[in-house]
Amino acid sequence: MSTETTASVSTHILDTSIGRPAEGVAVQLSARVGQGGDWQALGGSATDADGRCKDLPALPEGTTHVRLAFDTETYFAKKQAAAQQDAPALRDSENGRPVFFPEVTIAFAVVPGEHYHVPLLLNPFGYSVYRGS
Repeated sequence: MSTETTASVSTHILDTSIGRPAEGVAVQLSARVGQGGDWQALGGSATDADGRCKDLPALPEGTTHVRLAFDTETYFAKKQAAAQQDAPALRDSENGRPVFFPEVTIAFAVVPGEHYHVPLLLNPFGYSVYRGS
């Protein structure tokens, strides 16, 4: 696809509770044309050992809005199950659940020809996202 007619998207996740990349987080990518358009699921990926998704699907021509959905609940549940002892960041979780936000969904507007890198800073009880470079 021509970069003049489509935008491109990349992401990575840093688990701020441990100060390391978040490996194995499932990420789903959707796109739509126009503010009132229907979301089209394009597929997904999972973060690698560096916390990056290097193989997100390409955006269709005419895309104006993109949505990234991060499966944070599964990531933190696996992390908690693998822990040898109860970490302070997880000890106070409500109802024994390892995460307050089971999913983080970010929607943003795009213009053709631009690249959008969207980093996610994540911990069991909060997150932050921004447009990176």
